[in-house]
Formats: sequence, structure tokens, C-alpha cells
Amino acid sequence: MTLFRIFAAALLAGVALGAQAQTATKPGEFYFDADVSTARRIVVVEGEGEALAAGLVKARARGRRQMEATAQLAHVAMSDSRTELGKSLYEEAVAGTSQNSTMGRSIRWNYAWDLYRNGDFAQAFGLWNELGAGFGAPSWVPPTLALSLWSLDRKPEAIRWYAAAMRTEPNRWGDPANYPALLPGWREQERARLAEVFAAWQAAPPAWP
Repeated sequence: MTLFRIFAAALLAGVALGAQAQTATKPGEFYFDADVSTARRIVVVEGEGEALAAGLVKARARGRRQMEATAQLAHVAMSDSRTELGKSLYEEAVAGTSQNSTMGRSIRWNYAWDLYRNGDFAQAFGLWNELGAGFGAPSWVPPTLALSLWSLDRKPEAIRWYAAAMRTEPNRWGDPANYPALLPGWREQERARLAEVFAAWQAAPPAWP
């Protein structure tokens, strides 16, 4: 079975998520919570290509870790430029999980990254913004929202979020040379964009609060 047919067989109707412009959550003072259960890649089946897609379809059919398998299959689809299929699968996984659950938060975090990397900055921001507002003070929130808002040309808000990272760990976020260690899952162009936010913060650090 070709990869296209595997994906087509997996396509199910999803629940559409709104992509309207959202008001960013106001930054808090510090963001020390690791939140590693949210900020993680979902891997149910190892592999690549048709074998990976077929394995994920089987995992979905068996019902064991069904929503996680659906999210991983969605990631595979979006990485293969099958964006609409990937969104439909992700929306199915979102509809099948609670945002307050560990799995639900991780699925939404992964969905946001795949949206961002497919150029849907607004919907990616919406998911990250909601996640950041719903769980303590996760350390991934300031740099991720700064990147997202900068990409949306909402630069003053992006700078305020970078300031939150600087308040939390100034010795780490005060040098873009640290980004590969701080942000190992980010692409080089994403780190470069965050460095633009840093430069803007450095030129005019906003006052707190």
C-alpha cells in the first residue's frame, strides 16, 4: 500500500479549531516549571516512511494509545506536506482528549509546532497561548510565545515574553549562543528568529511589571 493510500485510509472528520486572532496571556514574572510531560515529542511507533504510517494506522485500529498514535500519524502527514490531512487527524486527537490531561496537553503542544512549521502562525499561537495559561509557569512558554508573536509581527508582545525568559534565567537567555542547548528541538531558522527577538529586547528592555 502506498503512503498516499495509507494516509487516505486514516482520514477521519475532525472538529475544526478556530484560528481567530487571540489576545496573548500577559507574562508572569518567572517561568521555572519544566512541564516535560507537555513539551515532548509523541512517539508510539518507531520507523519511517510507509512502514511507520502503516504501523500507526494499526495502532489506531487496536485502540491502545489510540489518540497518541493519531497525533503521531498527524505529524507524519504534516511533515509529508499533507497539511489538511494532518490537521484533520490532529483535530480528532484534540477532540478525544482533555486539555487538562497530560496526553491532551502534549498533543496540543505538538500540533502547534506542526502548524507553526507549516506557516499557520496564528493557530499555532492560539494553542500555545491556551496551554501556557492553563498550567503553572512552564519554562517553554516565554521563548515559544516570543517566537510565535514575532512571527505574527506582534513584536512588542514578543519582546515582553522574551523579557520573562530573561527574568527567569538571565545567564542562559542572555546569549543566543546558548540556544542550541536550550532549544535542541528547534530548527536553526527558528533559533535565528528568536535571536531577532533577543536583539530587540536588548535594544530596549521593557520594565517589569
